Amino acid sequence: MADDAIVCEELTKRYEGPPPRAGGPQGPGGNGSARAQDGGVLAVDRLNLTVKTGEFFGLLGPNGAGKTTTIGMLTTRVIPTAGRAVVAGIDVVARPAFARTRLAAVTQTNTLDRGLSVFDNLYFHGRYFGLSRAECRRRAGELLDHFDLAAKAEARIDQLSGGLAQRVLIARALLHRPEVLFLDEPTAGLDPQGRLRLWEELTALNRGGQAIVLTTHYMEEADELCTRIAIVDHGRLLALNSPQGLKDEVQGERLLKLTLADCDGGTVVAALEQIPGVVEATCVGHTVHVQAHAAPGLVGAVVAAVAQAGGELRDLTVSEPSLEAVFLKLTGKEYRP
Repeated sequence: MADDAIVCEELTKRYEGPPPRAGGPQGPGGNGSARAQDGGVLAVDRLNLTVKTGEFFGLLGPNGAGKTTTIGMLTTRVIPTAGRAVVAGIDVVARPAFARTRLAAVTQTNTLDRGLSVFDNLYFHGRYFGLSRAECRRRAGELLDHFDLAAKAEARIDQLSGGLAQRVLIARALLHRPEVLFLDEPTAGLDPQGRLRLWEELTALNRGGQAIVLTTHYMEEADELCTRIAIVDHGRLLALNSPQGLKDEVQGERLLKLTLADCDGGTVVAALEQIPGVVEATCVGHTVHVQAHAAPGLVGAVVAAVAQAGGELRDLTVSEPSLEAVFLKLTGKEYRP
């Protein structure tokens, strides 16, 4: 256990009564969580999970899967109904205040103090965690240099672009040297250049030994950054492996994406599901996703089935095994940003 940054044992969270609003600080993150037999919402269902020290770990799942609640429990913001959670060797329920000194969380919300400069946001964060004035100044300077923010040290927060603000948030979170860093959708809303820049910085942090737990809606982000990935849905762990290990589980399968003109999507899906080798077909708006075993003539059969169902095919793409294919196989839901 000394080599474990996080240990979850039968970790469970049940919300009594109506589910909290999606996206709230203690909500299950949507309406996909399982309804408990005795009432309420079972947001996390006996989760057993271990994250190694220094690991870059991904936690993926559709809206309502239990990701937000799981991170909430691990960062002391949500009290578990049952089970045990240990972060950096500290029981987060028994010793929440101490646990918060060993972890840091960067959420999707910009929580920087707009009344302070970039430097002061970092400096006063360190003072809050009990660091000396000298140590706060030194650490702030180090992190501003590391994230190439030294030129913005005296800038107001409202003068920063989204990418710069995100880098300040991560720098601030690291100031008190947390053993585990939680990142919730860190690149949401960033342009491609900003996203790639942040990937580089996070990779460098992890190579330096920083344990990172990432939630993201970008499949390529998880594939690029994470050592291992857990896929959860309805509060339960569905799969846990390296990105390549997960993709190996769907070798020999294909993911087809069809764009249709106006038509009865349900009729098209029903026709597609009759094709030998098709595992599942789902329709979202004018887009149909088909998961199928690779076989000669598959594309031709799909085109013919769409036409016979009265559909008009506008576009069709075929993908090799991917994390998205794994996700669709396990959850039956499209993973979209």
